[in-house]
Amino acid sequence: MAGPISNVIGFDDGPFAPEHRGDVLLVGVVCARTRCDGIVSGKIRRDGRNSTDVMIEVLRRSQFAAHVRAVLLQGIAVGGFNVVDIHRLHRELDRPVLVVARRKPRLPAMKDYLVQNVPGWPRKWQLIQAAGPMDPLRGVYVQRVGLTLNQAGHLLAATTTHGRVPEPLRLAHLIAGGIVTGNSRGRA
Repeated sequence: MAGPISNVIGFDDGPFAPEHRGDVLLVGVVCARTRCDGIVSGKIRRDGRNSTDVMIEVLRRSQFAAHVRAVLLQGIAVGGFNVVDIHRLHRELDRPVLVVARRKPRLPAMKDYLVQNVPGWPRKWQLIQAAGPMDPLRGVYVQRVGLTLNQAGHLLAATTTHGRVPEPLRLAHLIAGGIVTGNSRGRA
């Protein structure tokens, strides 16, 4: 990766009821630094296996594909435990991937939940482990593929206006919530 990254896409899922089974809204917000330039969306399966495919597809089919220089994720899973294969996402899109979380995940509790509640849990757990440890950076925790910790820090600085969560992720969270429930609320 040469030079600073300014054009990114941030993905987040829409809210759903605990008993919901089926599709969940996935929203991607394209930003130049913190300015929103566009929105893409797709459907992912609750606790499914299609999040990586959907992210690749919605970006590739959009008019933003040539301009996006990095992919941001709010955690490694969307739609419950539809775990993103961040290494494949990086490989197929040929762009760095940065996973951002407010808190360090409690991996033992996560694995216990997966084992007890999620079909296909061994593959999902393998993807979580393959993503590697989360590093503290600028008040959040990050996992990264295709960029150094220093580059990740610059990317966070360039895309964060208020608080600690990058603007593309904050906006994706608000937009997905507003579409699904009729109004946006909560923290990204």
